[in-house]
Amino acid sequence: MKSEDIKKIFLDFFRSKGHKKYNSIPLALKDDPSLMFVNAGMNQFKDIFLGSKKIEDKKAVNCQPCLRVSGKHNDLEEVGFDLYHHTMFEMLGNWSFDDYSKKEAIEFAWELLINVFKIDKNRLYVTVFNGNKNDGVDKDHESFLIWKSLIPEERIIFCSKKDNFWEMSNIGPCGPCTEIHIDLRDEHEIKKQKAVKLINKDHPLVIELWNIVFVEYTRNKDLLLNNLDKKFVDTGMGFERLCMVLQNKKSTYDIDIFQILINSICKKSSVQYGLDEKKDIAIRIIADHLRAVCFSIADGQIPDNTGAGYVIRRILRRAIRYAFSYLKMENPFIFSVVKDLVKAMPSYNQIKKNQNFIEDIIKNEEKLFLITLNKGLNLIDSLVSYAKSKEISGESIFELYDTYGFPVDLTEIILKEKGLSFNKDQFEKCLILQKERSKSNQKNIMSEWVVILEDDVQEFIGYNKLSCTASLVKYREVKCNNEKYYHLVFNYTPFYAESGGQSGDTGYIEISDKKIFIIDTLSDVGLTVHVTKELPDNLKVECKLFVDQEKRFFSSVNHSATHLLHFALKNILGDHIEQRGSYVGPDYLRFDFSHFEKVNSNKLIEIELFVNNFIIKNILLEHEIIPFNDAKSKGAVALFGEKYGDLVRVIKFGESIELCGGTHVNSTGEIGLFKIINESSSSSGVRRIEALTSLCALKYLQNLELDVSRIRDLVKNKDLVQGVENLIEEKKFLQDQIDFYKQKEINNYHETFLLKLKKLKNYNLVFETTSLPPDLLKSLCLSLFKKNKNIVVFLTSVFDDKIYFTIGVSKDLCLGNKIDLKNNIQKLSRSINAKGGGSQDFYFYTGNNIKNKQKLIEIASEIFI
Repeated sequence: MKSEDIKKIFLDFFRSKGHKKYNSIPLALKDDPSLMFVNAGMNQFKDIFLGSKKIEDKKAVNCQPCLRVSGKHNDLEEVGFDLYHHTMFEMLGNWSFDDYSKKEAIEFAWELLINVFKIDKNRLYVTVFNGNKNDGVDKDHESFLIWKSLIPEERIIFCSKKDNFWEMSNIGPCGPCTEIHIDLRDEHEIKKQKAVKLINKDHPLVIELWNIVFVEYTRNKDLLLNNLDKKFVDTGMGFERLCMVLQNKKSTYDIDIFQILINSICKKSSVQYGLDEKKDIAIRIIADHLRAVCFSIADGQIPDNTGAGYVIRRILRRAIRYAFSYLKMENPFIFSVVKDLVKAMPSYNQIKKNQNFIEDIIKNEEKLFLITLNKGLNLIDSLVSYAKSKEISGESIFELYDTYGFPVDLTEIILKEKGLSFNKDQFEKCLILQKERSKSNQKNIMSEWVVILEDDVQEFIGYNKLSCTASLVKYREVKCNNEKYYHLVFNYTPFYAESGGQSGDTGYIEISDKKIFIIDTLSDVGLTVHVTKELPDNLKVECKLFVDQEKRFFSSVNHSATHLLHFALKNILGDHIEQRGSYVGPDYLRFDFSHFEKVNSNKLIEIELFVNNFIIKNILLEHEIIPFNDAKSKGAVALFGEKYGDLVRVIKFGESIELCGGTHVNSTGEIGLFKIINESSSSSGVRRIEALTSLCALKYLQNLELDVSRIRDLVKNKDLVQGVENLIEEKKFLQDQIDFYKQKEINNYHETFLLKLKKLKNYNLVFETTSLPPDLLKSLCLSLFKKNKNIVVFLTSVFDDKIYFTIGVSKDLCLGNKIDLKNNIQKLSRSINAKGGGSQDFYFYTGNNIKNKQKLIEIASEIFI
């Protein structure tokens, strides 16, 4: 049975039981600060569990891609080394929101597995919650009795809270669960040992297949359990594991999805799977990581240097590294396997739709990291050449890891091949210090919500109103950078929460003539959160909320302008253009889009004119809330990586039609003016346009006009271009003169210093104290050590209240490993509090501790003389 058929059967089964099918949400979460990635199928229903969203459909079913590579659910280092761990996996789930409970949930699962999928029931075992005295919760007798009617009692196992009690977090909704396990061992293995002894023991063939959670409690801040008024059923079944069972495989990497990828990798690398364990591990890692990276990019998360983007880059680089080290793939090739993923998982249209973009992103990442790998190998060779023992310092390896991004485990492998190792304790100390520095930057500490008013849904009314009367529903205290803030949630609000690139509203709360300023508005799992620096004196009285109208207006102006810009880019640059991110504030707008080359000046002018033509026509805004499929049929653009429900808001300005929840102008004429101020690269395959509108654009042009007037006065020429060209030519002539005399001065110093050359045992030494400017000092050092053999040059200078030193070593001394500068540089730099750098044969440092000039010279004398 093919994996796609298995998924369809699962979804159709629960739809036949009255469940509504929900589409998956993007892997990278944008409106939940507690999670970086979707890590469970319940994430999209989290606001229902927390009570911040009204229940619309009481029964639901979905298939959700999940990523577990950060936080407590982190399997990254195990992936590829065993036969069942994955970074990304798909979770099949069915849900009851205060509808059916234990009996129906268990019977649905049993019916599907036994009657529909025809799984051998003699291989199935179940676990049931054994109770917990500390929580005051008894055994789950109800589930036990239901299972007893379906399966022999000896295959029902009572398990502890650790295995059979689910909690979203330390505080919040929770409840007991029952799990279905399956024994996939061969008959002779089954006879040797009973499966009941292997349940929850991490045996690769005695595995959990389905987890059925009964969310019956909520744990409060005192860690006590309270009964929930509404009961939920939350289930999760690993799709890859189900495919493994139904396709009669012993590993999830053997199912059809992964075999397509593995066969492609083998073909492209000319490596046969199953002959060499190290190569097999590399192939599994590449197949798994490619899938995770493709889904992440398709869902809007591009590899980057920070946050979620850094995690995706790290996953991809791990795949590149294993391809490089074990498959000997020294050129980009992983990108070429993307088309095979499209074939393997056809139900995910976002991969196919973005295939070219995904391939370009991965190919560029491969190119860049392969350069890093080669550079790292050269740096390791340098460390090895200077090694005075068989153990390299941990600090040096950490620098390689931290500064150059070279993976430490790869460094260890390379050193091992050369008969060397590194000091792991020193490396760990450096890593711990780095983590402590990182933790010090994570200064947001949030208390639990304090509920003031029971209210199921908080309503946004800000499209039509900029003020309203409201009641406080709940609040929490937040500490950030030693400052105290409060997050307030009201039953009604006109404040737009930061979302879709648009910055959150600001304004104030008015209570009994007292104003409390709202400094930002955020979105947190469906809640509109108002940020203040103080709480109202009386939390239970009605208050008035007022949005800053000017900020809202200009934010709306810029948001509407981004829609027009998006439409212009598609018309002028091509249909391949897709939004990859944006910022919309009152001051300016920023728009990121998929495009693999710089947009030239002529095209930018054309784009500007296109947008301004829309503005001049004063096209009226049309907006409506309609079903998602109806919006798509009308040609509405669904933005990259955004989550949409069944009903969507459509924003239309003439031919520009987009799905959008933001605020907008009533007609394009309100934008006034549109001016592009910058075009640049945002990341690989993504360009960025920054622009101004309305009064900000006018002020920009006025300042530009003043600058032009000043330049005209300076060049004293009506033809500005000609005047500037004359200045450039004059500057070039003068620079040539300066360079000529500078070189002449260097030559003079060169000859003078050579006359004072010290002939030592192993080399000749130029050791001079000067008052030369830094550029001349550097050039002189370069001239001396590059034009002479068997020479070491140390020059220092005090100039403009700073102290400089430079060191150069001739090539023959470097090649012969006759002198080691690297280990002595730190002594010299510390003496004058200097910063700088260099390579094997040349270093240049600048310090501010001039008083220690003599100490610097003394240390240098000890080293070189």
